[in-house]
Amino acid sequence: MSANDVVVKVNNLKKWFPLKRGIKDILARKPRKYVRAVDGVSFEIKKGEIFSLAGESGCGKTTTGRTILRLIEPTDGEIYFLGKRVDTMERDEIRGFLRKKAQMIFQDPYESLSPRMSIEDIIAEPLEVHGLISSKKEKREIVSKYLEEVGLTPPEEFVFRYPHELSGGQRQRVAIARALVLEPEFIVADEPVSMLDMSIRASILNLMLDLRDKRGISYLFITHDLAVAKYISDKLAIMYLGKIVEMGDAVEVIDNPLHPYTKALIAAIPVPDPRHKIGEIPIKGEVPSAIDVPKGCRFHPRCPYKFEPCDKEEPPLVEVEPGHFVACHLYARR
Repeated sequence: MSANDVVVKVNNLKKWFPLKRGIKDILARKPRKYVRAVDGVSFEIKKGEIFSLAGESGCGKTTTGRTILRLIEPTDGEIYFLGKRVDTMERDEIRGFLRKKAQMIFQDPYESLSPRMSIEDIIAEPLEVHGLISSKKEKREIVSKYLEEVGLTPPEEFVFRYPHELSGGQRQRVAIARALVLEPEFIVADEPVSMLDMSIRASILNLMLDLRDKRGISYLFITHDLAVAKYISDKLAIMYLGKIVEMGDAVEVIDNPLHPYTKALIAAIPVPDPRHKIGEIPIKGEVPSAIDVPKGCRFHPRCPYKFEPCDKEEPPLVEVEPGHFVACHLYARR
């Protein structure tokens, strides 16, 4: 693919949340502390590509997605969307450009849909906000079209319903229809199946794959489930404490993990075989605080392979195999 096929490009993206200081800290002139939610992330997503971010809770996945869409203001770094730099755009530019061409599917369909609005009004709301419909008839036709596209048929059975009258899977399909109605080229999907029953997760994932194939939509897919990531992703990046520690082809990263953290995540995946014995997970302890980030490699306090430079130098993200990048001192000096 050429550079023109790149839909989203992120360079050294950072999002630090400042902590409140008490009067004693202010009088003592103590420096302000920050939660380093995202701390220097770089990647690109091409047209029709599904790029996944995976990792433990609190590693910065969701903050990355929200910052790319300017739902949260970035602290530093560059964000490019369809060749235009959006991190420096003013509010009017964001509304006229980014909000029309990029959308988000939220994790919880129980909270992301207003209980006071009908399904028809929920799906049509983006069109009304941007002044893209002129009559009730047009509104009904467009809503019906997208209900059918996400598998809620016949549409006349759903337009007058309210979210509480639908199942979890149906609500998420409504959320997908709402995201599609502006014909976006990019969607951030924030753990879109984690709140759903196992029996309907595959149908939602297959719907997203079908929409990608039909419309050429690019996704940033956020998940903590590596089995889901392997099924749906083209590219996969593993995040730890605000940093990407491994990135590459999704199947390659999961079948041939190189970073100790990625290996530990994969070792923790349950196998649907009662005869399979779960081995010992090679890492211990909790993720360190994003306020007081460990010096050197951020993973070294939990790493079973740490050696001399790990607690002093932060490893760069280097390409150790074609298209396979790792941030680890085990590979940095090769």
